[in-house]
Amino acid sequence: MKWSELCIHTTNEAIEPISNILHEAGASGVVIEDPNDLIKERESVFGEIYELDPNDYPEDGVYIKAYLAMNSFLGETVNEIKQAVNNLLIYDIDIGSNEITLSEINEEEWATAWKKYYKPVKISERVTITPTWEDYKPVSSDELIIELDPGMAFGTGTHPTTVLSIQALERYLTKDQTIIDVGSGSGVLSIASILLGAKEVFAYDLDEIAVKSTILNAKLNKVEDKIYAKQNNLLTNVNQQVDVIVSNILAEIIMRFEKDAYNCLKPGGLFITSGIIQAKKQQVKDALAAAGFEIIELTQMEDWIAIIAKKM
Repeated sequence: MKWSELCIHTTNEAIEPISNILHEAGASGVVIEDPNDLIKERESVFGEIYELDPNDYPEDGVYIKAYLAMNSFLGETVNEIKQAVNNLLIYDIDIGSNEITLSEINEEEWATAWKKYYKPVKISERVTITPTWEDYKPVSSDELIIELDPGMAFGTGTHPTTVLSIQALERYLTKDQTIIDVGSGSGVLSIASILLGAKEVFAYDLDEIAVKSTILNAKLNKVEDKIYAKQNNLLTNVNQQVDVIVSNILAEIIMRFEKDAYNCLKPGGLFITSGIIQAKKQQVKDALAAAGFEIIELTQMEDWIAIIAKKM
């Protein structure tokens, strides 16, 4: 089979929503080429960047590349993707130059080329994320290893919004707590919660592909008996109360269910939110405060913000 590589030149702000659009369109794997990756300082033990070629990266913004099967529906699929990306402007999301190009790639190239971008990455004091095909050995006795299959959906779990979420879970989660993961995606936050000591996680996502991905990755990490993945629209009709709610999702979406999050938390419970760009920070803070939360911490990585709020 032949494949078409679709490349979108856009902004860091648009990475998450465009990646989701591409997955929903049936993309088999998504690659993000961010020039910041070329200058980040990393511990050499992980070897993430030795294969990165500066010529593959834009001077500004990012490239998001997706792989679509070349069939009779390709033209229609590409048009739908273009329309969906343009619609992000309605939500005040900067999509940058939004230049889209197509190129042909054969089966063998597609099957191996994108894997070079995915290496083990230590993203917090204890958590390292590694793709399933890497033979990674822990470097310390308390290191927690999360294996992900990036070919399924939602990338490798090393985007700043995911990193901020896991770092917050590592700081605040305590043993045997019950967690809700809203917008579970690959399930990486659910898996991290269990490895960090949570008793059980209820993982919700509106996207059926995300639910399947969460289930698959839970099995890969042998925590499937503690993660309950279900297709659901945010916290609609969720009546249980838990200790922590974590959600790595767009700011506009967070502000649609902050009251439901408050109601689904036990007194003193925490709402860990990420996926927030700097321009939306104050709006999210105001919405959380209006719902009854106390903001206890803000953290930042690159242009992304995570907010930890407590139910009073």
